[in-house]
Amino acid sequence: MPAIDPRLLRYARTTRVFLALSVLIGAGQALVILAQAWLLASIITDAFLHGAGLHDAAGRLILLGTTLAARAGLSWLAEVAAHHSSAAVKSELRMRLLRQVVRLGPRWLTGERSGELGTLATRGIDALDDYFARYLPQLVLVCFVPIVVAARMFAADWLSATIVVVTLPLIPVFMILVGLTTKQLMARQWAALQLLAHHFLDVLSGLGTLKAFGRSRAQAGTVEKLADKQRKATLSSLRIAFLSSLVLELLATLSVALVAVSVGLRLVDGRLDLQTALLVLILAPEAYLPLRLLGAHYHASAEGLSAAEQVFAVLDHETPAPGTATADARQTIELDEVVVNGADRDGPSLDGLSLTIPAGQVTGIVGPSGCGKSTLLATLLGFTELECGRVLAGGVDLSTADLDSWRSQVGWLSQDPVLFTGTVHESIRLGRPYADDAAVRRAARTARVDVPLEQQIGERGNGLSAGQRRRIALARVLLLDAPLLLLDEPTEGVDPDTEHELLSTLPAAFAGRTVVLVTHRTALLDLCDRVVDLAGVPA
Repeated sequence: MPAIDPRLLRYARTTRVFLALSVLIGAGQALVILAQAWLLASIITDAFLHGAGLHDAAGRLILLGTTLAARAGLSWLAEVAAHHSSAAVKSELRMRLLRQVVRLGPRWLTGERSGELGTLATRGIDALDDYFARYLPQLVLVCFVPIVVAARMFAADWLSATIVVVTLPLIPVFMILVGLTTKQLMARQWAALQLLAHHFLDVLSGLGTLKAFGRSRAQAGTVEKLADKQRKATLSSLRIAFLSSLVLELLATLSVALVAVSVGLRLVDGRLDLQTALLVLILAPEAYLPLRLLGAHYHASAEGLSAAEQVFAVLDHETPAPGTATADARQTIELDEVVVNGADRDGPSLDGLSLTIPAGQVTGIVGPSGCGKSTLLATLLGFTELECGRVLAGGVDLSTADLDSWRSQVGWLSQDPVLFTGTVHESIRLGRPYADDAAVRRAARTARVDVPLEQQIGERGNGLSAGQRRRIALARVLLLDAPLLLLDEPTEGVDPDTEHELLSTLPAAFAGRTVVLVTHRTALLDLCDRVVDLAGVPA
């Protein structure tokens, strides 16, 4: 892994500002270290050789206190800047990752593990804190402090400076060797953590089915094995971290000891004065300190760097070139000989489909499971890659259209709508956050939401029935006031009485909109102006 991953500079612009500020802080700290060493050496020399008292050294003691405060202040400023930069970079990377996932669409997501992706977007990106708060600031200090200190030591005592210059490169050499091993171990630890998260999420999401078939307890052993694998990977990386820290400390200690022996012998022989000897002895540890801390902080940041590798892999994933044409969802939509290959099947999901969806009408889509109904909706959303054919909206080919603009005109109710932790009111208003309360209540009444809008719900609508979750998601779609609605089984899980009430409110909600309604319910088909059986559409 390079010292500064260039992709962080490309994907996170805040990194550049932070690095520039770190350079200024690092230069300031290097100068403060020189001033502090000179003041200490001169005060001690005058006190022991010339009998100077506190009164004589008062001015220099005040300056020494000032340098100590300045060094502490610069360290505090570096810490604050690092945390602010880390928060900004994490937010930017997370938003870029989520936007990229949306661009890649559900078709790409079917080949990904949801648990691993969720862990990557949360714990993985959060692990970059140590990289920005500790590793990068220390890396900047490494570029300044050893060079400045060595230069000052050359001016004072060239022999001691030579010892420092010769021994300093040994620490980076060992850091590189240890770093290569650490990188492999952290990648293994991160992979084990993602596998554990993915399996645990799968177990939780399918817990009802596992309980029904009496297999829930059997999964406990699998989770235990994965957790133990992750524990062993973590302990292996910690073992390397502790051993490498010991090696770096030992190298730095021996190097400083060489300088101390050289200075002591020449001081006894009278070839070196006390002030110069003290100055060299104070500066020598300062030359090694940034490198020692850099090696220690690298281990703390390694998990974030391993996760960042996967984030960049997703961000670098090839996506279709964005279109520039403007497609109007209020116009008639035409599918012309559309072929879409199935992501999880041998044959195509849509095979030469030609279909006209008139503007302002409700078009029902029926057919047996697996005939491509949900694929049709994904195609209209621009989530699928066409093998051949075209999708036209008012004569504009969606392959050349600005898909972000197109999707902003579409309200989509999927087979498995997602609700988030919060109130019912917040879930309904998710796609239109600035909608007023009256509009939210109207949408809820239209969708026959029978849950108080102030009620708190859990992740994915925990605490609600399937029908309640479906109606809340339907209210969210209706609130968008989009000209094109794509509804996949809008009354799935809804009891007959509530479905009957919905049938009385939906016609008014559909008025003036183009609606594509996928359903198996005969009652809903009565709302349609036309019904298309995909199994009977000629290829």
